[in-house]
Amino acid sequence: MAVQTVTFQIGAHTSGEITSDPRTGRLPSAQQRMRDTIEQGVVAEQVGLDVFGVGERHRGDFLTSSPAVLLSAVAARTSTIRLTSAVTVLAALDPVRLFQDFATLDLVSGGRAEIIAGTGSPQDSFPLFGPYLDDHAALFAEELDLLLALREEDPITWCGRFRTPLHEADVAPRPVQDLLPVHVGVGVTPSAGARAGRLGPPLAQGVLLGRVDTGLGVLEAYRAAAAEAGHDPAGLHTTVLGHGYPASTSQQTRQAMHTHLAHGLQENGPVRGGTGASGSAVERSCLDVQASAAGALVVGSPQQVIDEVMAQHELYGHDRLLVHLGLGGLPQREHLAAIELLGAEVAPVLSPELSVAGALAG
Repeated sequence: MAVQTVTFQIGAHTSGEITSDPRTGRLPSAQQRMRDTIEQGVVAEQVGLDVFGVGERHRGDFLTSSPAVLLSAVAARTSTIRLTSAVTVLAALDPVRLFQDFATLDLVSGGRAEIIAGTGSPQDSFPLFGPYLDDHAALFAEELDLLLALREEDPITWCGRFRTPLHEADVAPRPVQDLLPVHVGVGVTPSAGARAGRLGPPLAQGVLLGRVDTGLGVLEAYRAAAAEAGHDPAGLHTTVLGHGYPASTSQQTRQAMHTHLAHGLQENGPVRGGTGASGSAVERSCLDVQASAAGALVVGSPQQVIDEVMAQHELYGHDRLLVHLGLGGLPQREHLAAIELLGAEVAPVLSPELSVAGALAG
């Protein structure tokens, strides 16, 4: 295992929400939002961000049912930025097909594809792709095991409980990267962190709303399980995914948060176990608390965002941050301005400050 500097990376991610602008009432078309999302990925590279991510959702108020296809469009117009799902709903998909899709993206992008594989908090995808199993955790664990195996074996022989076995199966195409990066996406359940730790891939942890320290139990479970399984703790890597919005001044961010973020959480918020699109109204005072030093939202002027991420890093020790921007019908020009601030003013300070000497897993 080589020892070298682990560079702190910063990126932006989106779920491609199709949300009306609360100020004008205008609802963009799916085609316009697709063009907007591709432009966001292009601008993210231009301003020096390390990663651009696309979530996976299967409802009419989102356009990101196929992240690999959308990211391939971004890949065709970029050359250096890493391209990841954020996250892929693994339990609703076939791991072989998922691997093929992202291996194809890896070829299109010249070796820049990554997968964040999660269980999917909103369960809108399960009715579309097969029956929802009571033993959901076992299904996810099996499919993750197959996905990880597909990276290393070709042809592959594999057998599990929930799908047909593979015998000397030739799974093509093969990616450019020797080992297609797979991160395990988790929320606030410690058992999910422990499951990821036992297997050993990097952790991608959602710290979305609530207190900024709400995910510490998951992280502790991940590290403890990884150590028990014999994985070198120094070689484990962690991504934090959260909502954020940098703007030139604190006043601008608060106004956008109260107008757009609250609107997006209500219109596009997850309805767990259901298929509806609307959530409950979000109080301004609640958002103010979550935008404080104790809250999970990463919002404010560039200096405030820097301070918030530094404090977050003290808790999680992560080496990558992906900020979900643009929720709630934020106009494209403001969304792009936030990406530009993140790349031009926030990342140049945080990356050298938080990059550390450590072990990189081979």
